[in-house]
Amino acid sequence: MPFRPVEPEKLSTAVIRQIEDLILRGILRPGERLPSERELSERLSVSRPSLRDAIASLQDDGLLTSKAGAGVFVADVLGSAFSPALTSLFARHDDAVFDYLSFRRDMEGLAAERAAKLGSQTDLDVINTVFIKMQSAHEKNIPEEEAQLDADFHLAIIEASHNVIMLHMMRSMYQLLREGVFYNRQIIFKQRTTRDALLEQHAKINAALQARDPQSARNAIVAHLTFVEGSLRDDVKAQANEIIAQQRYEHENARGRK
Repeated sequence: MPFRPVEPEKLSTAVIRQIEDLILRGILRPGERLPSERELSERLSVSRPSLRDAIASLQDDGLLTSKAGAGVFVADVLGSAFSPALTSLFARHDDAVFDYLSFRRDMEGLAAERAAKLGSQTDLDVINTVFIKMQSAHEKNIPEEEAQLDADFHLAIIEASHNVIMLHMMRSMYQLLREGVFYNRQIIFKQRTTRDALLEQHAKINAALQARDPQSARNAIVAHLTFVEGSLRDDVKAQANEIIAQQRYEHENARGRK
């Protein structure tokens, strides 16, 4: 018969599985500090030695890291997704920017569709809460805050899709975006007409999700990122035109001095 005795699970193993799951689901995020040993042992209802064993094992696996005098943190598990050489290569080539946006359009369209179907009401409440914050930042005209909330809004949709592979992959992509590898998001949010259009687009995305309309949610994401792509292409073209205009200006001034 294919049966074996059931062995009780060590407490430290149960702690490991719980923390691993929180990291996998994106609830515990890279760089986030864990509660103190005393507090965490009380929350988990385990002894400190069992907790220490679990923490040590997770550190050996590279999921947690300790900082002297500061505590235990979730490791930067996204840091190795792209090598520094590849990141620099992305930053030097405009083609990478538009490939990035094309990739996002495909992935986030799917994520929005899944979020509308599979997201819980709490997931949708989180998305709506971030959108309300976006409205507030828009009214106060704070481009830096709008840019940050824009990333938070899109990541909330990806989290609501409940696909852990997509979640960690897209978090890694957004980390590059935050670091300005692809383009400076704040530039987009500094133009009033563009800011108004972006807020309206996010409102349509949010409305489709709250209505649990998968196709409309996907369409709204696609329209939004197509608009962003067009705005960036216009900016690239404007910069190229300005370089040519400066060359003409310098040449004309040189001719006038002869």
